[in-house]
Amino acid sequence: MVPLLFALATQSKAHEFWLEPQNYQSDAGATINIDIRNGEDFKGLTLSWFDPRIQAAFINDGTLSDYKGLPGDLPGMKVTVGDGLTVVGYASTLSRLTYDSWEKTLSFASHKDFPWFTARHADRGLPQDSVTEGYWRFSKTLISGPEATGADAPMGFETEFVALTNPYANADQMTVRLLYQSEPRADAQVEMWEKSSEGVTRTLHRTDAGGTVTLPVKPGHAYMIDAVVLREPASAEAIEKGVMWESLWANMTFAVPE
Repeated sequence: MVPLLFALATQSKAHEFWLEPQNYQSDAGATINIDIRNGEDFKGLTLSWFDPRIQAAFINDGTLSDYKGLPGDLPGMKVTVGDGLTVVGYASTLSRLTYDSWEKTLSFASHKDFPWFTARHADRGLPQDSVTEGYWRFSKTLISGPEATGADAPMGFETEFVALTNPYANADQMTVRLLYQSEPRADAQVEMWEKSSEGVTRTLHRTDAGGTVTLPVKPGHAYMIDAVVLREPASAEAIEKGVMWESLWANMTFAVPE
């Protein structure tokens, strides 16, 4: 188990981490398996439930409750769907990685929209070799029963998306709010992946002054959105690990019914 976890920590520099239900919508009472996944473009490794990697997990089906998996569960999570919207959330513990080149460090900073990174890294007197980062993952997925009612709400993650639209009730557009430390995060890049029978496409969007963004969506397609905070080490865990930078990743998956 340890070699696999080490590989994930060192290879996931710009990879997304998401929850992918095997069905986004089902009959009430059905049990839906949810894959915990790490990779790119809706492709990647499927991970088991592993307590040391998990800070918290929740289910919101109108009432917020803790989720507890069993060590080694694969698929990593599962939920019994009610009549309306069920939101599943996952918050990781801190992991540490080391970039193997300055070029890959800059590629990550550019990809995730941190144009200030190079100057700030130099101002702090940090070396360009063996740059270290501590990262957190905050992932949610939206699943619905047949009535497509209900609403998302904050789960208290340090950064997270909150759906302002129920995609199973409105197939024309999807509006979300991005939060950081419980406040709207304005002018932030939001990456969106759209998956259909024709493949996966990626587009970039930005939140407005209120931290919201309205995304174009299509019936029959599945979606993943992602936004990253990069900061100087601020958490006790990042400071203890002695990393140069700390990143916090918000992710959400959902689908739009036919």
